[in-house]
Amino acid sequence: MKWIKNKVIQWIREDWDAEYQQNKESGIGILSSREMERPESDPILSFRIYSAENGQVLEFNSYDRVKDRHRNSVYIINKDEVIAEKIAKCITLETMK
Repeated sequence: MKWIKNKVIQWIREDWDAEYQQNKESGIGILSSREMERPESDPILSFRIYSAENGQVLEFNSYDRVKDRHRNSVYIINKDEVIAEKIAKCITLETMK
C-alpha cells in the first residue's frame, strides 16, 4: 500500500510543477513551496492607497528579513496630480532605497 501512496504523491507533485510552469509562463505569480522558503521570495514592496480630504495618501511597506526590520513610507498625492504618474514615481523611489 505504501507504493500507492508514493505514486499518488508523485502524481500530485508532477501536476503541481506542470501547473506552476504553465502559470509562470503566462505571468501568473504562484510560488512553489521551495520558493516560499527562500528569503528572496518575500514581497519586496507593498503599498496601499487611502482617500484623503484633498487627494490620496500612498503608503509603502517593506520587510527586510535579513535585518528583521519593517520600513514604512508615506506620500501625499494632491487631487490635481495624475495618480498613476505619481504612483509610478513613488514606486521608482521606493525600489531604489
